[in-house]
Amino acid sequence: MIRVFSSRLKWDSSPNPLSILLGKKRREGAAVLDLTESNPTRAGLQYPAAEIMAALADPCVLGYDPQPRGLLSAREAVTEYYARRGVEVAPSRILLTASTSEAYSYLFKLLTDPGDEILVPRPSYPLFDYLGAMESVDVRQYPLRYDGSWHIDFPALSSAITPRTRAIVVVNPNNPTGSYLKRAEWQRLQTFGLPILSDEVFSDFAFAPDPERVPTLAGSNGLLTFAMSGLSKVAGLPQMKLGWIVASGPGHQTALEGLEWIADTFLSVSTPVQLALPRILAASGAIEQQIRTQTRANLDHLIIQTLGSPCRCLAIEGGWYAVLEVPRIRSEEDWVLHLLAQKDVLVQPGFFYDFEAEAFLVLSLLTPPVTFEQGVGRILDAMKTLT
Repeated sequence: MIRVFSSRLKWDSSPNPLSILLGKKRREGAAVLDLTESNPTRAGLQYPAAEIMAALADPCVLGYDPQPRGLLSAREAVTEYYARRGVEVAPSRILLTASTSEAYSYLFKLLTDPGDEILVPRPSYPLFDYLGAMESVDVRQYPLRYDGSWHIDFPALSSAITPRTRAIVVVNPNNPTGSYLKRAEWQRLQTFGLPILSDEVFSDFAFAPDPERVPTLAGSNGLLTFAMSGLSKVAGLPQMKLGWIVASGPGHQTALEGLEWIADTFLSVSTPVQLALPRILAASGAIEQQIRTQTRANLDHLIIQTLGSPCRCLAIEGGWYAVLEVPRIRSEEDWVLHLLAQKDVLVQPGFFYDFEAEAFLVLSLLTPPVTFEQGVGRILDAMKTLT
């Protein structure tokens, strides 16, 4: 038989038990409390609509000036974004993309040949396997360990490196553990001599300061690094489809030339959002503050409510998620199905993020507070028979 489709498209698309049950609940009209909501446009935020709409109304959108790295005015806006955070980034070191996922795609194209390897953290972002497979790249994992705080398991990371390893991914802060890269960890990472891909989309959302934290790798570095972020989290506007890569360190000019060739093939970032970027970023502070307030309030509520309960909220430094350790009397899958079936509460199991052990639930702190509080109450109510 002649093969028609790429072998990269080999994932099982059949619905899992959770999606089947959720579909049934929604067809029956159940009022499900969704504690997985990560879309900021559905989180009850008040957007500066007038400023955003005005930013998109620039008459210059009727012209087309294709710039593979992105319009200079847009890259200068990203420079100003970093300057407000005390980091110097020249526009020449910035390349715009349509999203962080596209940024990964460009970087995998830049750094790897088919069959090469990229190291990614575990637990973490559940799309790495898909992004890697699309580029014919093998994704290998290195573990993060928890002992009251999260940290990189460097012996395991070292053991995971092979002659085909081309880069190490760090998610800073990690999703969903909320753990930031620390200065000592950054020093050790540099000893491997491999390019670092730093996903920093949640970097602005720390819950408290920490002098040992490395908030961004966008500054000048002694190692080839690529810092990624974008409007999806920075401004709570995923629909605007604009992200960026900041290249630093030895060889970054050559890297940017390669990225420019790749970007010129696609030219995916739209002119309207590039022209609007300076004003969108200038208006993003109000959105960021609302997200900070909402996630902080939800985290405080979760911590207080779980004190003395059979559940434990793992330490979190930043981001939009919380990890709840629950009794191992059920598997994670059984827990999420039980909570949805009996309590109409939707949460994610830890295995969605490749947690190594049972039993962990992942909750979105971006959830509107009323929904979050009711959902947490129902989760704890389900635990009462265990005390």
